[in-house]
Amino acid sequence: FGYDNYMKYAFPQDELDPIHCQGRGPDVERPENYNINDVLGQFSLTLIDSLDTLAVMGNVSEFQHAVRLVIDHVRFDRNSTIQVFEATIRVLGALLSAHLLIVDPLQPFGKLAIPDYDNELLDLAHDLASRLLPAFDKTPSGLPYPRVNLMTGIVDDSRNDTSTAGAGSLSLEFSILSRLVGDPVYERVARRAVNSLWDKRNNITGLLGNIIDVNSGEWLGQLSGLGAGIDSFFEYLLKNYILFGDESDLRMFDDAYQSVTQYLRKGRGNCMDEDGIHPMFVNVNMQTGQLATTWIDALQASFPAVQVLRGDIDEAICLHALYYSIWRKFGVLPERFNWQIKMPDVLFYPLRPEFIESTYFLYQATKNPFYLHVGRDILDNLNAYTRVECGFATVHDVRDKTLEDRMESFFLSETCKYLFLLFDEENYLNQHGANHYIFTTEAHIIPLMAKLRQKVWDFNETAASYENQENENHNGLPKSEHELINVNRELVKVEKSIISFRKKTVNETSCRSRPLSDRHQLPLSANLLYQVDEMVGVITPHA
Repeated sequence: FGYDNYMKYAFPQDELDPIHCQGRGPDVERPENYNINDVLGQFSLTLIDSLDTLAVMGNVSEFQHAVRLVIDHVRFDRNSTIQVFEATIRVLGALLSAHLLIVDPLQPFGKLAIPDYDNELLDLAHDLASRLLPAFDKTPSGLPYPRVNLMTGIVDDSRNDTSTAGAGSLSLEFSILSRLVGDPVYERVARRAVNSLWDKRNNITGLLGNIIDVNSGEWLGQLSGLGAGIDSFFEYLLKNYILFGDESDLRMFDDAYQSVTQYLRKGRGNCMDEDGIHPMFVNVNMQTGQLATTWIDALQASFPAVQVLRGDIDEAICLHALYYSIWRKFGVLPERFNWQIKMPDVLFYPLRPEFIESTYFLYQATKNPFYLHVGRDILDNLNAYTRVECGFATVHDVRDKTLEDRMESFFLSETCKYLFLLFDEENYLNQHGANHYIFTTEAHIIPLMAKLRQKVWDFNETAASYENQENENHNGLPKSEHELINVNRELVKVEKSIISFRKKTVNETSCRSRPLSDRHQLPLSANLLYQVDEMVGVITPHA
């Protein structure tokens, strides 16, 4: 319903206004309107962001039609100043994912291959990334400017502040592109930004802030949390390791997770115990580890999915339960929830996917039908509160369910995809693909291909040629660049043991579901669920 209405009323514009049934593009009259202009760049954003959703849902004919529309209509030589981070995760990631689905010789989602396809989506991705590169120029810190004009390459240097997530969550998509086209520059600049941020952690707490000056490298915002401004930085440390196999990424994630657990996690030590306060991750000062705010935000709701990937299932269950209680209190998730007064600090809900993402990951990890019931609640609430004449609208105020006329592209890219996959038991991703694919932070699916494990240059030396590095690879590398890597055992290895690491690197519980006996029980005891409901004000404590 959302996609059809976008195509009917909005394409080729970037987004659908679902209440007035019309399209939306950049706010050219107000360049300072970053809420709109950071994302909308006159490149049919919602269509591009939806490509692999169509594939995952098995709509082969519409996927092929949409790809042809992108090839025929989308160009990036636009006089649009957009945010580097948003363009990377929404557009670059979508183009790379759709390209890999088309050229996959196994075609597991149906016959998505397009006759006479000549890597046009990869070429578009390459062109877009090249237009984003000027953001990395002339910054001594190695951190990119947050915004760049796609046509002129001029950076918007009126603001030098960028978020940790915005500067440090480009490495997955940029590295995929580098390894597909054989050009190290994209991976090099994105990796440099990650390393620059990592080096600026506080040397006592090990924490990072949320806002930094790209020129001086000084922290402008010292708030350390798991939500907006920093969330996907942690996510991509772990996913970089899973996709590319560099153990330094895993070590960085584990070090960061240890610091986060030490300073941000409050509550009882064992979250499954019934004594003490139910745990949650708060916002603290990166320098001192002292409490900085009394709110948590909706973006933190994705962290249980990251915990599942690392194998910390019990902690994921507990954090997810907290957000489920908040969801049930309002029927949607407020952007910020003040846990001290048990009410929202920021009132809107823009159809975000993060809580649904964690619900899906926890169902895949535990197979507990509790998470299907959570998904049904989400689905019913979205239909009841956000469905309008021509799509699904942003909730302006979670208290009275008033609406705003906007359907962001991530609703089709992420929210609908995770909901669909939660219930589609027979989907290839659920039957076989969970160990062969990874989701980007925008939920674009990327296969764990052997080709992406081949590091074809050394960043510590002058970039070697692609061919020379190919000759130096071990004889044991896969015979096919499309061969899928399997991560469902104790050792991370390629199918048929072609590539392996000598030590255990992934917690076994991250890839194996819970015992059958556990699937017929609540993931948390009834007493603990009641406790969380009291904590957020769903129910009133007994006198």
